[in-house]
Amino acid sequence: MNLANDGAMFSAIYDWDYVLWEVRLKLLAAGFFSYLGVFLLAHWLSSWISANYRALSAKQKIFWNMDITRGLFAVQSCGAGLWALLIDPVFQADQVYAQQKWSWFHCLIAAGYFLFENVVVHVSVIVFRIFDVSEVVHHLIAFGGLLGLIINIKSGHYLPLMGLLLEMNNPSYCISCILARIGCAHTLFWKANQWVNIHMLHCRMVLIYHMWWVCISHWNDVVENLGLPYFIVFFMGLSTLTLILNPYWIYKSTQRLFGPIDRKFPNTAVKNASCENLNSETFQKKRI
Repeated sequence: MNLANDGAMFSAIYDWDYVLWEVRLKLLAAGFFSYLGVFLLAHWLSSWISANYRALSAKQKIFWNMDITRGLFAVQSCGAGLWALLIDPVFQADQVYAQQKWSWFHCLIAAGYFLFENVVVHVSVIVFRIFDVSEVVHHLIAFGGLLGLIINIKSGHYLPLMGLLLEMNNPSYCISCILARIGCAHTLFWKANQWVNIHMLHCRMVLIYHMWWVCISHWNDVVENLGLPYFIVFFMGLSTLTLILNPYWIYKSTQRLFGPIDRKFPNTAVKNASCENLNSETFQKKRI
């Protein structure tokens, strides 16, 4: 194995001319359709594997598949965010103006994902009449922030990457939701996973304070670099996360630990069943 060649091939993935509008829009579309593909694949696999999934209503299936898609996106986001926070020397040296080709790539793909998620959320509001204020506001802020980065190509990427790292609790949250829907909400594994989710939400608060510290320490530079309109969107989003959304999510996650409910369908009791059926009968039906 030639490690130099492997590294060159890996770097080539990010080797785009991000100044060009068509490149940024292509990667935005790539993010949208990639996660649309994940969403459809999750539906196909879940329909094939799980009888519990097939028994769900249409709107519950939508959120099941979005949970899987959101969890996978969070893995990508955390990888990019941790690399910027802990490893990349360029971002270690400059937290206001620094950009990297790999950070451009991840931010544009993330913008495509948030566009996809906003489409799903707003279509669900119209079709199923399910309106979660915190979720709608959160996704609009996330997409609005990354949209500002697409428009203003001089914007530094450190703070947007820390915003992606805020997705850190989503893998455990999505596992929690899916387990609840298949009747595992009273198992030890579900409770341990919920503890992880609560812990990661507290870690989010620490990261949010770090973002505030970066902004306050370099206030004039951040305003100048982002531009006033983008800075206002970013400031309002960070303030909303700090004062309202993250404390609310910590409260609701702690509440669910002692009384499991599905946040998307709070009026529906969580099954008090075991997790034994994941489902072997499916494979028997699929045999030729």
